[in-house]
Amino acid sequence: MRRVIFLLIISGAGLAILIGLGTWQLQRMAWKEDILATIEARIAEEPVTVLPSDFDPEVDKYRPIRLSGDIGENELHVLSSFKDLGPGFRVVSDFTLANGRKVLIDRGFVTQADRPDDRYFGPAEIEGNLHWPQETDSYTPKPDWVDNIWFARDAEQMADYLGTEPAMIVLRRNPQGEADLLPVPVDTASIPNNHLQYSITWFSLAFIWAAMTVYFLRRSRP
Repeated sequence: MRRVIFLLIISGAGLAILIGLGTWQLQRMAWKEDILATIEARIAEEPVTVLPSDFDPEVDKYRPIRLSGDIGENELHVLSSFKDLGPGFRVVSDFTLANGRKVLIDRGFVTQADRPDDRYFGPAEIEGNLHWPQETDSYTPKPDWVDNIWFARDAEQMADYLGTEPAMIVLRRNPQGEADLLPVPVDTASIPNNHLQYSITWFSLAFIWAAMTVYFLRRSRP
């Protein structure tokens, strides 16, 4: 009898923990879906035509913006890859407004073969979304300064290198229609939302745990 009681206590505690984890993941899924909906709504807003005077990454991230100015001839190439296109680079340049302020622009993706081609620089009207990509960590290699290869977008370091403010505008379209330059607009596809799979995993483990408990209880009968 004591063995059965002990088994019920352990099984009940384990079952409660597994069900609690599954429920928590469902709550996290609802939280993440709300965040994604907020981001998508922000991305789709009407673009503003004035650059914020003081950037706040929390407030201004994903803000649509439309500006006139000059695309600089300097480029930073960020190693990247896209399905059906293969390896290539995201092209980051400086953009100067009429009042002299300078920001970074992510112009889009070029393949390895198109990388050496000359691209347009000069007066342009751009439209995109303010962004502060968080792609670097302690394992990210330092840029290859000789071959101009960056391994992640880092707004602060790139801004220091090109002499701009530490903010990036990811373009929605190519202002000059260059065929070899594919814009990669900001979206929510890169933000993972795997909480449903996690919750299914925890609930499945809870079911298995309960089934094993029933099995051992039957085995424990006199």
